[in-house]
Amino acid sequence: MHDIVQDYYGRQLKSTSDLQTDACCDSSAVPIWLKPLLAAIHPEVLSRYYGCGLVCPPLLEGCRVLDLGCGSGRDVYLLSQLVGPSGEVVGVDMTDEQLKVAEQHRDYHADKFGYDNVTFLHGYIERLEELGLQAGSFDVIVSNCVVNLSTDKGAVLRGLHRLLKEGGEFYFSDVYADRRVPDTVRTDPELIGECLGGALYWNDFLELAHSNGFRDSRLVESRPLEVTNPILSARCGRVHFYSATYRLFKLAGLERDCEDYDQAVVYKGSIPDQPNAFNLDGHHRIETGRVFPVCGNTWKMLAETRMAPHFDFIGDFSQHYGLFPGCGREIPFSQGANLSSNAESSCC
Repeated sequence: MHDIVQDYYGRQLKSTSDLQTDACCDSSAVPIWLKPLLAAIHPEVLSRYYGCGLVCPPLLEGCRVLDLGCGSGRDVYLLSQLVGPSGEVVGVDMTDEQLKVAEQHRDYHADKFGYDNVTFLHGYIERLEELGLQAGSFDVIVSNCVVNLSTDKGAVLRGLHRLLKEGGEFYFSDVYADRRVPDTVRTDPELIGECLGGALYWNDFLELAHSNGFRDSRLVESRPLEVTNPILSARCGRVHFYSATYRLFKLAGLERDCEDYDQAVVYKGSIPDQPNAFNLDGHHRIETGRVFPVCGNTWKMLAETRMAPHFDFIGDFSQHYGLFPGCGREIPFSQGANLSSNAESSCC
């Protein structure tokens, strides 16, 4: 697959407009506060963007960030502005042609921003241990429509889990399928290049993340993808694809399910550009000043990460009340009335 991806992104694609799906996010959907930062990026770098979402979580100032599959560097140079002169962004890619574009415009961006805080490395995201990066040295790792292109997605997750600090997060956009893709799709070179052939069935992704150290994956946002080329669409058959953004936290204490400890948080409204509410994920919109009940996992995602200074915390883990209501799982046992003492028994 490496040869297919390197050829497709290094030689066949010349600009974003060459893609055959609507994966690349619409500029009209970009948050207003990000548009000036994108405008500061060199036009050639922007034209060689092949991502499927935005990978800019909040509170990045001063952070050390790793971008997996950085391509021509659009997200690296965007993140460079967000981490500021006290932070650092490292981009990794296996495609020489893409990295050449990124490096060519490094001085342009250093002059534009007033500092140079980026590094580009040639390498494979399945073999991060070969790049000389120190374990536990990154606050945040991002990737934008890249993990689906990997030949060993489990190795990617294991490698980035090793590189993250405790309390760090993997925040990434990618393409997922509503079912396991058939071999005809999985081995099609053009569908691989379009980020469809390598797309994981969403439930398989959740299991893979869990088995590689990331419990309780949080879906931030998603949207269906349209395969705009009718020939490719026909080759996809009945499989439907989605662009989705997840955040995965490296937190040793996370549980498999959302457990209720009668805890709550109060958001202070202090995260930049989120004065009225903070969106942890698609199911947790926490309004400013409001007492917001949370499960133990959500508590840890806020209390044991860089988000902690922006919240007040109520309660502790001293008493457990079972599954958190509405978490998507319910007690599996019958909730019928107890049998009376003279009722017939049906047990074995």
